Amino acid sequence: MTHDTTQSIREQHSSLAAVLRSLTMMIAHGPADEPDRFFDVMRAMLFYIDEFPERLHHPRESNVLFPRVLKVAPQLMNVIEALEHDHLAGEQRVRDLQHLLLAWELLGESRRQAFEQAAAQYVRFYLDHMRVEETEVLPLARQLLSPEDWAQLNAAFDADPDPLTTVNRQPIYDRLFSRIVLAAPSPVGVGPAFGRA
Repeated sequence: MTHDTTQSIREQHSSLAAVLRSLTMMIAHGPADEPDRFFDVMRAMLFYIDEFPERLHHPRESNVLFPRVLKVAPQLMNVIEALEHDHLAGEQRVRDLQHLLLAWELLGESRRQAFEQAAAQYVRFYLDHMRVEETEVLPLARQLLSPEDWAQLNAAFDADPDPLTTVNRQPIYDRLFSRIVLAAPSPVGVGPAFGRA
């Protein structure tokens, strides 16, 4: 039995981690002499985080994966409760970041530090959240869930592919994909590196 859902989750986590690391790299380099491109890409990245992980990926974990895992591994109750708390707080956290980024863009350097600190905290939080899912939840899911569970999980996670993948991407996300992948520097995109601030 193949467990497509665990692969999908890992791939989605990998895409998100690449966006988060690229966001961190871009912040470190700053807008330099390309503020329009810099803020445009940053806004697109935060929109991606809000649009896909927060609105689609997390609800599928919360509503489909976690309940099934808890049935077969009740010892994970504290872990899953903490992950659920993260999911509930995640949407507000990314919205706060979007606001702080807009403040930096519109009000200038006096707002840069607040965004940088909040973004660094957010990246640490999110990378740790994904690590817990991959090291504590997914291994037990692979071990204990039934073929029927996997069939339902696979159907749920296949319903909305990650907008940053090139496989089965929905056309509605083409502009977002282009904006991030063509304008952002590596590791997320193929755009040129930003100069130093």
